[in-house]
Amino acid sequence: MTELLPESFHIKTQEVGTGSGRVVFFHGLMGRGKNFMTAAKGLAETHTSLLVDLPNHGESGWTERFDYAEQADLLAAVLAGGYAKDVPVNLVGHSMGAKMAMVLATRHPELFERVVIVDMGPGATPGPDRGQNTDFTHLLGSLKALDLSTINSRGEAGEALAEHIPSRTVRGFLLQNLKRGRDGFEWEPNLDLLYASLDVIGGEPDYGEGHFDGPVLWMGGAKSNYVSTDQLPLMKRLFPRTNRITIKDAGHWVHSEQPASFLHVLKTFLGQTFAG
Repeated sequence: MTELLPESFHIKTQEVGTGSGRVVFFHGLMGRGKNFMTAAKGLAETHTSLLVDLPNHGESGWTERFDYAEQADLLAAVLAGGYAKDVPVNLVGHSMGAKMAMVLATRHPELFERVVIVDMGPGATPGPDRGQNTDFTHLLGSLKALDLSTINSRGEAGEALAEHIPSRTVRGFLLQNLKRGRDGFEWEPNLDLLYASLDVIGGEPDYGEGHFDGPVLWMGGAKSNYVSTDQLPLMKRLFPRTNRITIKDAGHWVHSEQPASFLHVLKTFLGQTFAG
């Protein structure tokens, strides 16, 4: 665990791999750093990866409000004081973590060599992906409505949620956040704050006049509508050296739906030599 300033706040991190290159991974809403474990292990020979539990998620500290800029500055302090202290690092972010990565890279560009934005545009998040249950208002509302005092196991929680969240995959993703506390089961993330902040999380962050001039890979899933050509002008303003790529047969969760393709593209981008 990496301690954040102030001392009362902390960010949970895990290092994977032994390579000389450095990569930081940011997960999406209700995720955690270990969601990128497969990719980190795939990069292990060439890169050391830092898997981060973002604020209000996993084992990291909670904030009083959700603000991309404030949290980006907290994360910058962690990286500047340790992982990115000596050299710029590579940054990979998915979904909400991609928005956090964009804000962080535009506010603190000196910390990063190159950036990968996974299935998220720079503006407001579109509605639910076609054919996929990605409506977080419904999902988080279902979690909040679950009476944890009646739950004796994660399996029971899954059964109780099945009517409202039919997808076993989605339920499994969400239930990784259920932990057994001193007085029974509890949600590890700051569920109340995240639910109350969905408009902010899904909205367009305030980028100000910041920009990042390093190489950027903008990766989307072919079956997702979270990335569109309409977002390209803003993307180019924030990241002038953006290259866009689409992964076949992938929806919003590109790294878990097409892990081999995701890793291949990531390895290629991180291994490229760029002029300038």
